[in-house]
Amino acid sequence: MKDHEAEARIRELDWGGLRDLWMKIQDRDTPDWDQGKAFEYLIPRIFELDGAVVRWPYRATLDGQVVEQIDGVVVAGGLHALIESKDLKDEMTIEPIAKLRNQLMRRPIATIGMVFSSSGYTEPALTLARYLSGQTILLWGAAEVSFALENEKIAPYLELKYLACVMYGTPDFDITFQRN
Repeated sequence: MKDHEAEARIRELDWGGLRDLWMKIQDRDTPDWDQGKAFEYLIPRIFELDGAVVRWPYRATLDGQVVEQIDGVVVAGGLHALIESKDLKDEMTIEPIAKLRNQLMRRPIATIGMVFSSSGYTEPALTLARYLSGQTILLWGAAEVSFALENEKIAPYLELKYLACVMYGTPDFDITFQRN
């Protein structure tokens, strides 16, 4: 499926449709989507439905060469963020976080990163995210995606997660402890 087809397909889904798709992603039952693409497109759509400005997955070029594949960009709550989404069976290792850190180094300093994992994070990945210098990368887990879908909002949770990172240095603050 081409990128524009995936975008058109996900944009047909409302909150209920996204919840249904999320259940299928968790069950690893998305045969009509390329591996990982349903999750990759689900995340920007959640933000879009909550009123955020979204840039869908794209490839960034430099001197005519593709140098990055970006899973999306979100502008919400005064924050500008690059998205990295991984739908893996096993916990996410440090590589996607390190990749996003490198992508952020080419962006304005106020740009943050968000990593969404459907399967959690290894301890080394959590440690890396907690001690990054110069780049803020917020980690989101499956329970937080479910929570956002259930409550039909995510932008306020991004602001809360960012505030917790500013106040306590915790990029993996769990927003599900908060109540609407």
